[in-house]
Amino acid sequence: MKDFQQPPILEAVGISKRYAARVAVDNINFAVRPGEVAALLGPNGAGKTTTLSILSTLLRPDSGKVLIDGKPPSADPRRLGRMLGLVPQSLALYPSLSATQNILHFARMLGLSRGQAREACARVLEEVLLTERAHEPVYAFSGGMKRRLNLASGIVHSPAVLLLDEPSVGVDLQSREQILALVRRYADAGAAVIYSTHYMEEAERICDRVLLIDRGRLIADDAVETVISLSGGRPRMELNYRGNLPEEWSRMPAGVRVEPAGGEGRLALEMASLSQVAEVIQRLGALDVNVIDYTLHSPNLSDAFIALTGRDLRDSVQ
Repeated sequence: MKDFQQPPILEAVGISKRYAARVAVDNINFAVRPGEVAALLGPNGAGKTTTLSILSTLLRPDSGKVLIDGKPPSADPRRLGRMLGLVPQSLALYPSLSATQNILHFARMLGLSRGQAREACARVLEEVLLTERAHEPVYAFSGGMKRRLNLASGIVHSPAVLLLDEPSVGVDLQSREQILALVRRYADAGAAVIYSTHYMEEAERICDRVLLIDRGRLIADDAVETVISLSGGRPRMELNYRGNLPEEWSRMPAGVRVEPAGGEGRLALEMASLSQVAEVIQRLGALDVNVIDYTLHSPNLSDAFIALTGRDLRDSVQ
């Protein structure tokens, strides 16, 4: 995890939200610093969208508060509000308008002058690779293009805090790569980013930290690597071999455990760390075990997610 020295620019201080008898967000506390990308993860109905709505000041918490640059939004609504950039999961675009018209509209809403809006519009269209389609109506765009334009509309004012709710859902591979690269670039330039996603591999790739919510509570808040370690899993090697195994094959290095792999000619070995892979292969070679191929699985964020939240399907509204 990077060493973030600056004070937090966005803080959730004991925020809670209830809908009738259901608690959507339950006393959540965390802070995000400039340059940091925090993954906001959780099962369906965990409270992620409600949390983002509160952080973006679209929804008032029943208790607790949000601080932007150390102050409540009410202290200076115009300045502090414009420090936020929200990219919602539902596309916030006008289909009959062109890409340029959409972005100019949002830029002006966010307080940019006409000249500033034109400059910013040209910049973000280039960043999301839509300059050549700038004057075409949005209804003619593909799903990936709309997602990229949705992102451009949220970053046109160069916000200090960027809140992203499933920004790459349902897009093609190229659009997803472009979105991920752009988000990481904005963070590296100093923006604080909260990135809500169901794609664990995205969180592992671009995020510095994980905020894991389940049933409205924050159950993990730490570096990606630290949260992965909470899965309790160990690296695992599954291999296919030809022929018979010698009697001494099971005498593996310390920390290596042999498990059933289902079927003759297959082995599964659980290791204390990936550094033991070479040692295991060397050992099997010394025993003349004819290894055909093998695969490795190292514990990842998906493993930690399941370990911490369980496997129950959640379909409640956030």
